[in-house]
Amino acid sequence: MSGPALRLTVLVGENDRWHHRPLYSEIVHRARAAGLAGASVFRGIEGFGASSLVHTTRLLSLSEDLPVAVVIVDEEQRVRGFLPQLDELVAEGLVVLDPCEVVRYVGRTGSAGAAGAAGAPGAGEDGK
Repeated sequence: MSGPALRLTVLVGENDRWHHRPLYSEIVHRARAAGLAGASVFRGIEGFGASSLVHTTRLLSLSEDLPVAVVIVDEEQRVRGFLPQLDELVAEGLVVLDPCEVVRYVGRTGSAGAAGAAGAPGAGEDGK
């Protein structure tokens, strides 16, 4: 995969759940089942959303519900085909689409399409 693509970013809270499972994990597993090119989860250190409540990792803060970003990059048609699943999953949060260009997409084994990273340099099938 190379050339024009679409980046899907889903911003939710770390403690958001889908049937007793972390919401971010459910999104990643559904993206894999849908055959998308890859997904990565990034944990934020501070942020706020529609509630305007600031969540932070600072020691004196009582917040543990940190922001989490799930990033998926694939061809536009495939990403847009995945959006109905997010309608079902994301009750609170933000879903953003950005056009982007894939410059390199290679897995650890050297075969194209084997990586599990969505825009994360050096990330392999396990997303690390």
